[in-house]
Amino acid sequence: MCYFEQTLWSCGYWKWGNFRQQCNKEYRTGETCGLKLVYETHFIPSPCKICEQITKKNRRLQKMGEDILRWEREGNRKATIAKTQEDIEGVRGQINELWRGHEAKQRSIC
Repeated sequence: MCYFEQTLWSCGYWKWGNFRQQCNKEYRTGETCGLKLVYETHFIPSPCKICEQITKKNRRLQKMGEDILRWEREGNRKATIAKTQEDIEGVRGQINELWRGHEAKQRSIC
């Protein structure tokens, strides 16, 4: 039951920080017993790095969708449209993976 700092972002994502205080169960200097308790929580009002990456990828998806609509109006860009649609699927997969990791961390205890 050693004490650590904790960082908590506005989106709910969190991480352990630095070691702060040793518990009575651990007698060796610099060692921890393995159980983590929160000594102090630092709230950060901005979203975490993962949320920022998701936001960037969503903007990229929106831009690609607008490009496809424009190319369909212009015509004669079938290969470009097909390539961009494949890219959209790849970016959607990346976004889903980021969300899964983000939600897993929010639900985890340690």
